[in-house]
Amino acid sequence: MRDFSYVRANSLDAARQAAALPGAMLLAGGTTLIDLAKCGVAEPETLVDIAHLKGLDRIEVNERGATIGALARMSHVADHADIKSRFPAVSEALWQAASAQIRNMATIGGNLMQRTRCPYFRDPANFPACNKREPGSGCSAIGGVTRGHAVLGISDACIAMYPGDLAVALVAFDAIVHLGERHIPVDDFFLLPGTTPDREHAIEPGEMITAIEIPGSASARRSTYLKIRDRQSYEFATASAAVIEFEPDGRTIRDLRVALGGVATKPWRARAVENALKGKVLEPDTVRAASLLAVEGSVDHGANHYKVELAPRVVARAIRKLGETA
Repeated sequence: MRDFSYVRANSLDAARQAAALPGAMLLAGGTTLIDLAKCGVAEPETLVDIAHLKGLDRIEVNERGATIGALARMSHVADHADIKSRFPAVSEALWQAASAQIRNMATIGGNLMQRTRCPYFRDPANFPACNKREPGSGCSAIGGVTRGHAVLGISDACIAMYPGDLAVALVAFDAIVHLGERHIPVDDFFLLPGTTPDREHAIEPGEMITAIEIPGSASARRSTYLKIRDRQSYEFATASAAVIEFEPDGRTIRDLRVALGGVATKPWRARAVENALKGKVLEPDTVRAASLLAVEGSVDHGANHYKVELAPRVVARAIRKLGETA
């Protein structure tokens, strides 16, 4: 870890100004940044401490929806009574993420800014070729061990999987990311790798996440997050699904929303599944057939082919789970 300057921001304006400095990085809970610095991936010139800014840890829920401050802790949001009752998929996604210790430290804004867990990205000493770290250097993962890599949204430059859980639920809820004066849909906040995999988020120098806004609706209460992983705790998803909205009787699918995790380079909205099921009666065969569309256009690299088969099963299971509890 190289030497760096430390700045403790005492206001939002001061934080934004410091964040615009070349080589500046924001520090909140530190669970991602410190980890990347230890790996030799993150090498900030200036560390801007925003952990003490007032008002950014608020959680407000009303009839219009929820607004969650960027500095709210993951565990606080997951355990918030109104989040649990009105947006259960958000609470479930947070409870299934990381460890209890990390959830108690990590912030919501930092969670959205976390970077891939691709082992080639996180090991610069042994794998110098990584387009996320060094644009144009190549992708060590392609042709390497690919079991944990993405099958959707990939490019010739990068096949790294997006690791988060919360963002998958937020994409299904059509949440909005507040970047100060600019507000953008969370689905647009995460970028596909394309030819620029080093740019993962639609955030500009001098901007910072201040809050997440989740639109409210009666159907938001009928949501769930299902995560499949190699072990039951402290593990990233091999495939996950957030599903929202049914008619109250649990039989007719009104305005279904489906998002996938663990299989794509960003949280993945499965609109083909949604369109195939809207207005349909909830029947096993119908759900099974539509769920296959979740991996439409997928490309595997051998060892991760199982995700092409697993993801539709996770989607179908999540939809059936929601139907059974409606």
